[in-house]
Amino acid sequence: MQSFKIIVERHKESYVAYPLGLKGVVVGEGDTYEDAVADATSAIKFHIETFGTEVLEIEESVLDVFITEAGVTV
Repeated sequence: MQSFKIIVERHKESYVAYPLGLKGVVVGEGDTYEDAVADATSAIKFHIETFGTEVLEIEESVLDVFITEAGVTV
């Protein structure tokens, strides 16, 4: 059993979730936070089953995740 940190974004009409610590693109989506996390979890399992444990970034495991904002003139 390996734990993954999953980032969940709330958008206007849905939630999008994606894990850290995997090589490649893995994304989950759902109408609720829980649905998005469940979909991302399923996608993680599928990704590992499809591409093998080589997709795990074990040596570079994420300790914490921080979210901040930066103002940029456009």
